[in-house]
Amino acid sequence: MDLSPRHRLLPAAAAGVTVLLWASAFVVIRSAGDAYSPGALALGRLLAGGLTLVALCAIRRTGWPPRGAWPGILVSGVLWFGFYMVALNWGEQRVDAGTAALVVNVGPLLIALFAARFLGDPMPPRLLAGMAVSFTGAVIVGLSMSAGGGGSSVLGVGACLLAAVAYAAGVVAQKPAVARASALQVTTSGCLIGAVACLPFAGQLVSEASRAPLPATLGMVYLGVFPTALAFTAWAYALARTSAARLGATTYAVPALVVLMSWLVLGEVPGPFMLGGGVLCLAGVAVARSRGRTAPAQVADTAPDPDWVR
Repeated sequence: MDLSPRHRLLPAAAAGVTVLLWASAFVVIRSAGDAYSPGALALGRLLAGGLTLVALCAIRRTGWPPRGAWPGILVSGVLWFGFYMVALNWGEQRVDAGTAALVVNVGPLLIALFAARFLGDPMPPRLLAGMAVSFTGAVIVGLSMSAGGGGSSVLGVGACLLAAVAYAAGVVAQKPAVARASALQVTTSGCLIGAVACLPFAGQLVSEASRAPLPATLGMVYLGVFPTALAFTAWAYALARTSAARLGATTYAVPALVVLMSWLVLGEVPGPFMLGGGVLCLAGVAVARSRGRTAPAQVADTAPDPDWVR
């Protein structure tokens, strides 16, 4: 069955929104991290995101996910919404942005491997070739950004690597859940589970919020409303309609967008190697998401439901 242009474009648009907002999160985490510790920042972000999502569920009268979706929601909630955010915040306080982006970009490779092993996702040559091109671009961007200053620590790199593993495991666990529940249900429940997992940091959050500058607190709220509530819901919608490996490859566009944002917002002019790496990232994503002429029009992983939050 062939899908209408709308049903083909909506998942791609949702993935684009997600990648754009996640790229902005790297910049905001670095800024808000000066005033908030990793656990407190993660909890504050999840609380802001959870409140936004609960309000949206109330407006849309969305009920709880069905029982069959809960195993995947629980795993993704603890690993991706909870552990990933704490580990990433902790790592970004100990390594420069380039190193963090480079290490976290191991995630899409792990998603492809985990999805092939546990979900039976295929790994066509175009996907593998695109991921190889994008990863090369990510390496160039990461090394170029690292060369501009800032140090790295073994613990910081280790934290970013753990974040990448949690991210990949969370995505693969979420894939069966979005086949049984709506994107809004999966994201809201996962966000709340992650917030509960981060409750041990509540004391730190209260203490640090009382003395944090307003821009840092607003940055934390931004992280909750946009890169969490909006972006994770858009991601779940796209994940329900494509393979985990193919969607994971889309996030290789993040380093290129970070370079562009740093240029436009911070006035950091990228060098030729950084620009070249960014172009490779985008080119690899284009290759990974393309389909061969002889590919059958299978839509087993693409639902024609236009209501992305049901």
